[in-house]
Amino acid sequence: MKDDIQALVADAVARVLPGLGLAVPASGEIQVDRTRDPQNGDFASNIAMVLAKTAAMNPRELATRIAKALPESDWVARAAVAGPGFINLYLKPEALRRTVARALTEGPAFGRSRLGQGTRVHVEFVSANPTGPLHIGHGRGAAYGAVIADLLEAVGFEVAREYYVNDAGRQMDILALSVFLRYLERCGEPLDFPANAYRGEYVKAIAAGLYAEIGDRWRVPAAPVLESLAAGEDPDAYLDGAIRRTRELLGETDYRHLHRSGLDQVLGGIRQDLEDFGVRYEHWFPESALALDGSVTRALERLEALGRTYVRDGALWFNSAAFGDEKDRVLVRENGQSTYFASDVAYHLHKLERGFHRLIDLWGADHHGYLPRVRAALAAAGEDPERLEVRLVQFATLFRGKERVQMSTRSGEFVTLRELVDEVGRDAARFFYVTRHSDQHLEFDLELAKSKSQDNPVYYIQYAHARIASVFRQLRERGWTWDSETGGLAALTEVEEIALMNRLSRYPEVVESAALAREPHQIAHYLREVSNDFHVYYNSHSFLVHEPSLRNARLSLIAATRQVLRNGLALLGVSAPEAM
Repeated sequence: MKDDIQALVADAVARVLPGLGLAVPASGEIQVDRTRDPQNGDFASNIAMVLAKTAAMNPRELATRIAKALPESDWVARAAVAGPGFINLYLKPEALRRTVARALTEGPAFGRSRLGQGTRVHVEFVSANPTGPLHIGHGRGAAYGAVIADLLEAVGFEVAREYYVNDAGRQMDILALSVFLRYLERCGEPLDFPANAYRGEYVKAIAAGLYAEIGDRWRVPAAPVLESLAAGEDPDAYLDGAIRRTRELLGETDYRHLHRSGLDQVLGGIRQDLEDFGVRYEHWFPESALALDGSVTRALERLEALGRTYVRDGALWFNSAAFGDEKDRVLVRENGQSTYFASDVAYHLHKLERGFHRLIDLWGADHHGYLPRVRAALAAAGEDPERLEVRLVQFATLFRGKERVQMSTRSGEFVTLRELVDEVGRDAARFFYVTRHSDQHLEFDLELAKSKSQDNPVYYIQYAHARIASVFRQLRERGWTWDSETGGLAALTEVEEIALMNRLSRYPEVVESAALAREPHQIAHYLREVSNDFHVYYNSHSFLVHEPSLRNARLSLIAATRQVLRNGLALLGVSAPEAM
């Protein structure tokens, strides 16, 4: 509907400006927005104020000319000039009723568009290190990323969802060490488990599986692995030494088996948790593939060929400070090992090589300082850094009553995503995660998420859908039928009916706005408003009246409402129950 109103205003502007000797702006430059106060109409445009200076006219006078030039249409009943030069547009009732017809006719496609057609978008989200189960913080990124991808797809973009598996590097070696030490415990070897290794129960479970597979074959005394921590020794350096000694004791083949056993078990759990959470991916991209297929080497050679690198103290550096970063970054250490940053540069160039027009990365808020160096690398490699868009996802804090639950992946003291879903259900978890902007902290209220009251937004919305389903069950029980032909919608004249139709008419605009702004909470809040309008309507009027034309009209309106609720909930990954 908004596009139709915008086209009408553009038509009027095109009729007025040539007579003033002015060029007509592109229709996309003519802004039309919903009004907040219905007394000011349904839509408003500030185009007269935008053009007044160029036209050398008083904005109200120009607005009056444009308003009078509006062509006759099925949409606008009248236009009025307000304030310093706003053009307020009042819709015809038929325009609102047409929304009901569209929702019924288009069904699941209502609200979808071709806005992004021809544009390929890569969305990478979650990408948690496979060193332990997903916790509630990862869950927020999963819900947010899944909805962003679905929203973009709904408005016509070609979307690829990807999980970047950090299967290489130090953290995976720490996991391997942690599993090996628990394996030695299982063999009966006494040891003092390092405080900064991974200590969760899942590590013991992996070690138990490994013991069931190989028995005592890898058993060695723990002492050679865990040499005493010398006074003043860096605990991280101590872990690195234990990892090195484990590799030497096992040999490279068995160490890779150990490394893989931890990775496979943890990653398998992550996959299952995300699948059960309703999150899907087209690709799971392993970091190790970047070295195997030469992507890291090609990325470094590309930067070197462009003169973006230099050698200092035996290490290869990238002059990222010249491209907006706060300082230069190491790509290859003096020992010849490439850095995490080198892999990230290669990975993002690899995405662009795959033909994606836009890259959207969802990162935890603690990675905010990483964006300048990645964008610097893209710019240095001759790519447009603006093609990379990073959305930061703030932490989610879980409260049990008034007690905040602390989380630490290594200590194992955290609430997993699976535990959260088991307690509050997938629907509540998915919905609550996207009720706030991603860059705002989220306090997850367990008691509210489980409550069956209008204060629980997901329950309130699902209850509206279930109420509508109940009306249609009652219709069938009475032996009546619903004539879905929409010709009788002129009977919808009550204040509550107009308000609900007006709300439904906004749905396609909300979907596009939420997709382009990457703001799933717009959908969540909109569905709450639709549900409120419906509940008010439900409590004010009877739908199953004896007069057939009025009954059919009201049933058509609530059926359209049901469709919008169903479509919006589907975008959020939330079910639309028929009964509650």
